[in-house]
Amino acid sequence: MTSITTITSLGHKGEGVAEIDGHKVFVPFALPGERVELELDGDRATLLGVIAPAANRIEPFCPHFGACGGCQLQHLDRPSYEAFKIGLIETPLRFAGIELSVSRFIDAAGAGRRRATLHARREGVGYMRLRSHQVHDIDACPILVPGLDKAPDIARAVFQAVGEADVSLVATLSGLDVAIRTEKKQARHDRVAPLVARFKMARLALNGEMVLQAQPPIVEMGRARVELPIGSFLQATAEAENLLADYVLNAVDRKVKTVADLFCGLGPFALRLAEERPVKAFDNDRAGIAALDQARRFTKGLREITAKCQDLFRDPLTQYELNYDFVVLDPPRSGAEAQVRELAKSKVKTVVMAACDARTFARDAAILVAGGYAMSDLVAIDQFTQSTHIEMAATFRR
Repeated sequence: MTSITTITSLGHKGEGVAEIDGHKVFVPFALPGERVELELDGDRATLLGVIAPAANRIEPFCPHFGACGGCQLQHLDRPSYEAFKIGLIETPLRFAGIELSVSRFIDAAGAGRRRATLHARREGVGYMRLRSHQVHDIDACPILVPGLDKAPDIARAVFQAVGEADVSLVATLSGLDVAIRTEKKQARHDRVAPLVARFKMARLALNGEMVLQAQPPIVEMGRARVELPIGSFLQATAEAENLLADYVLNAVDRKVKTVADLFCGLGPFALRLAEERPVKAFDNDRAGIAALDQARRFTKGLREITAKCQDLFRDPLTQYELNYDFVVLDPPRSGAEAQVRELAKSKVKTVVMAACDARTFARDAAILVAGGYAMSDLVAIDQFTQSTHIEMAATFRR
């Protein structure tokens, strides 16, 4: 059924919201104030046309926008875009009882995203269409770093070799690090191994196992060079990693002697902090801890880094073990509730928390505030450009 209506607001997923017959209807790619024609499907709708566009609507820079589900906000002008993303952070904080405004909105796109996962399917290669399990075929993605220009070609070559698969790519200093995931049991290493030379890859993995490595995939973290484990986590843009690290370093008083990096990953904070002081680092990723330790050993001029594999979700450091002056934590999307509850009971003077999920960040921030910390310097770091995701960081002092 079609309908003509006016969009009243913008939802947290970047969809326009309309009220039709007393019910909310969510409309991708529509903006508040617009008069639009819709194809209704329950509480969802497809935008058929914009009859009267909003003043803050702009022309998307990618020809695939509106079909590809990778971006949601290319049609929104810059002031509205920043206001929307700031709201993604501030609204959950208000619901958690914290009235604190974002002090800085920082564009962290840099040269583009250095990692991406493309889906290789019969219908093409690219990202999933919005609200669909169907892939929208792309020839290029303008939000990626130039080093990933060949990503669609690589995904097509993977499909020709092993059939349907998900292809994760990371641009590193030594070349592309590519990891293939497929459910096809007959997928063989010898079918994909020639792709390493063809696309000048640093490394290729299939279902978590190394196929071939021309050279170790390397990224810089401060003065250290880190060899990436297969499937390891890395910030989406190098610019965001640098900005987050600068934020952490600026929050550390020169008098601080004892520092802990929780959920340390490969060590983007620990390796930089150790340029000035000893650091203890914890994470449940054994391969990541090993890579951090190796980088420590081969980097001159660092202070001691003690890296330990520990599951901080099930086995958080207790308030008695948290005998540090300064703690930084950057947990995954699920947050760090168990660890934060111990921090709230501890005597740690300063905590810096970064996060990529505003709701779990608000929950964890509220625990720290209830435990006697004052929250300040809340920043938005926009590395997930044109999407409804945002990175954030704040400082908590007793």
